[in-house]
Amino acid sequence: MTEGEYSHVYVIMELEGARLVPVSLEMLGEARRLINNFNKKYEADEKVVAVLLGHNVKDFIKTLIEYGADCVICVDHSELKDVRNIIYTKVISQIAQDKEIAAKISADYSEKFKKPRYMFFAADSVGRHLSSTVLVELESGLASDINKLEVSDINLTHQHKTGGKPEVYQKTLEMYRPDFSGFLWTTILCLDNRNPSNKRDYHPQSCSIIPGVFEPIMPDINRKGKIIEFIPKIDEQDLKVKILSRKIIQSKVNFDSKKAIVSFGRGIKDAPEQNIKLIEGLAKQLDAEIGVSLPISKKPFLVSENLVSTYMISDRVIGTSGRKISSMLYVAVGISGAMQHVAGMKEAEFVVAINPDENSLIKDECDIFIKGRMEDVIPKLIEELKTQSTLVQA
Repeated sequence: MTEGEYSHVYVIMELEGARLVPVSLEMLGEARRLINNFNKKYEADEKVVAVLLGHNVKDFIKTLIEYGADCVICVDHSELKDVRNIIYTKVISQIAQDKEIAAKISADYSEKFKKPRYMFFAADSVGRHLSSTVLVELESGLASDINKLEVSDINLTHQHKTGGKPEVYQKTLEMYRPDFSGFLWTTILCLDNRNPSNKRDYHPQSCSIIPGVFEPIMPDINRKGKIIEFIPKIDEQDLKVKILSRKIIQSKVNFDSKKAIVSFGRGIKDAPEQNIKLIEGLAKQLDAEIGVSLPISKKPFLVSENLVSTYMISDRVIGTSGRKISSMLYVAVGISGAMQHVAGMKEAEFVVAINPDENSLIKDECDIFIKGRMEDVIPKLIEELKTQSTLVQA
């Protein structure tokens, strides 16, 4: 890799109707943090670039600059009103390889520019699809469902990548995601082939980022940024697919309407059917909605069809693969405390955990830990809640 060929972090914004999807500002905030540290460490002046596609979207530009963008590339076109993957893929790929745009972002990094250094997408239904097709066009790799990012220099000896010789990969984006157990981190790297027999660059280093993991920065109404308007080249062949109507499907479960949430995990295993009904009883006493951990949505236990269709569904999943909640009370029943689940419940005001294993990770994430089997604890809680309710009514 020649210095200057790859520069900046391009962050792909996502819209839902007349609003920015929250993960867009979350990604901008994380990009701002990374580039601030990057520029300080490497004495550089690289930029956070927001890429905004849509129709009648120019009103969002100021917001993106306030939330951390140094530059906004705006593509306002009637054919971009709704997301069509083939068109969005081509337009973003055009932007990522455009030297004139690079010169407008920063003349210091434009002469040798080939592609962005880093690229961020949302890890949702739109971003997961779009990121994969864009990175095919840009002939680089992609890490999916990331929830931690760092930039560092990597010392590596690898038969395929380096020909068995030690090499230093500077400015490498370390992309982290929990493994399938939920308790260990997997680090994903996108590294160039420096082996002379198989030499090839892989840029941008790119990932899709899980919604709700990073915090947006505080907006600064005094921030200034560059605005670049881009006119896309859209092939008539790509317009054969048209969107005639579009309807947003609302989630079957409205966690925001309840002050309390009771969630359960694989700890129901000893008596799944009976334990779910116990949890239903507790939720009824608390006027709570019911959530589940991700493994439950995979239907791991044999229970009646009614319970499967009601509770073992993705709409009830809380965590990085599901929903992020901020209820006043959160009761975690038979949940071990894997980091994916904790990421979804950490903004609850008060957390109670019921678990027979006092060494489970959930113990460190709750305000009250009740050591015991749910079969023993929940009936006592229900009885006490009924007693308290009677006293209040009296």
